Amino acid sequence: MESEISVWTVFIAALLTAICTGLGALPFFFFKDISRKLLGAANALAAGLMLGASIGLTYEGAQYNIPRLAVGLFLGLILIVVTRQILERNGHPDVGDLDGADAAQILLIMVVMTVHSFAEGIGVGVSYGGGDGFGRLITAAIAIHNIPEGLAIALVMVPRGASALKAAGWAIFSSLPQPLMAVPAFLFVLFFEPFLPVGLGLAAGAMFYMVFTELLPEAKEDADNGTVYGVLITAMIAMLAFQFFVG
Repeated sequence: MESEISVWTVFIAALLTAICTGLGALPFFFFKDISRKLLGAANALAAGLMLGASIGLTYEGAQYNIPRLAVGLFLGLILIVVTRQILERNGHPDVGDLDGADAAQILLIMVVMTVHSFAEGIGVGVSYGGGDGFGRLITAAIAIHNIPEGLAIALVMVPRGASALKAAGWAIFSSLPQPLMAVPAFLFVLFFEPFLPVGLGLAAGAMFYMVFTELLPEAKEDADNGTVYGVLITAMIAMLAFQFFVG
């Protein structure tokens, strides 16, 4: 029964979804050296995964409320534009052992994924408001979805000099808003539910911008167009299919 669901149940469930994001970095514990062409393919793969995820988020948000989704999409674009300007204005940021353009791009993708995590955290909390069984189902779906999202983060970080362990740690860090948002969303489900399409749109808009202004142009600098678009489309279709069958 709904009354038997505790705040700790919701928090731990959402925390597990965050930890699953770190699993996306596992391949890089075994493969470390990446050539320029493979770097381009990695950027295209990350772009395809994020594009597929953003299309899925847009579709999901449209099921709730299209005007609120549109507001979220616009806010997501504005958020990344402003973040990018702040990073450029403040010079070259440092992320661990990285600095300059590589660090700026990593910070951008971290902002994108963190915004995404807020929406997913609300989703977990709202789902538990519908009962324990429904909450577990949505939690499992989000946890599995988080693995390729963690891979997208690792695909940007590791080829630029970050260790696989750091990539996994940052991936998990980007998902920490999930347990933080799940609990208040569960306690105040009627208040948070109307904001879910805005959050989904916010994450999707930020991802769309990141794909077409950062990852895709950089991929085309390191690999030929056939490779880039082939990997991009394949990854996008795979991500969409993954979301369809898991969700």
